Amino acid sequence: MKTLKTNFFEKKNKLLNLATPTVNMLAYAIMDSPKHIGDKEDPEMQQVEIEEFLNSYLTNPDINNSICEPSIIKYYDKKESVDYKLSDEDISNLAIYFMEYKKQRLKKNPKKVRILSNNFDEEELLTEARESNKKVLVYATSKTCHFCKKMDKEVLSLNDVEDEIQKDFIFLKVDIEDVALPFNLKKGYRGMTPTFFALNNNGELENKYPGSWNKKDFLLILKENKNK
Repeated sequence: MKTLKTNFFEKKNKLLNLATPTVNMLAYAIMDSPKHIGDKEDPEMQQVEIEEFLNSYLTNPDINNSICEPSIIKYYDKKESVDYKLSDEDISNLAIYFMEYKKQRLKKNPKKVRILSNNFDEEELLTEARESNKKVLVYATSKTCHFCKKMDKEVLSLNDVEDEIQKDFIFLKVDIEDVALPFNLKKGYRGMTPTFFALNNNGELENKYPGSWNKKDFLLILKENKNK
């Protein structure tokens, strides 16, 4: 989504040269955009409304009735009316596909950084770590931490760093102002942010790294703690 925003709002579609919206964009427009269709709290009725929209739009494409943002539509090729010969069942399956798209995509591409909330389940996290043969990396941060924000921007958001984290760790971001540290990490912790805790998949602390780190040093931390 970040690349798409850059493409349209900074590069005027010269980065990707899209002539039609991607599936990801359509799913977002239908389910999560300001112009979203239906109410998520009533999925049955929402499905009906999405089916009605798809049936109408695919039969008679109209730029004035598009679900996409007007600032983006101008880059697309004009669509003519086409008889797709879709049955009611096809339309229904298409609606379900868009409704389930985000959930299925997250299953295939889980978030690289998980922000821990108060209702987390430690055993569930450890089970996931064991099943995926990963260790656990806990990142203690806070809203007022300048060096946390700096590291988020300059290190943790980099694609190659995210990939290294995803490959070997369950990465848990904990705002210590709102949520207690998991796995009894509060013991001996002096409240410094950022601090990184490396644990094995039994929840046992192996290493602790207080302070902010540059990319090179943080990658060394990951290498030092991943499963051999």
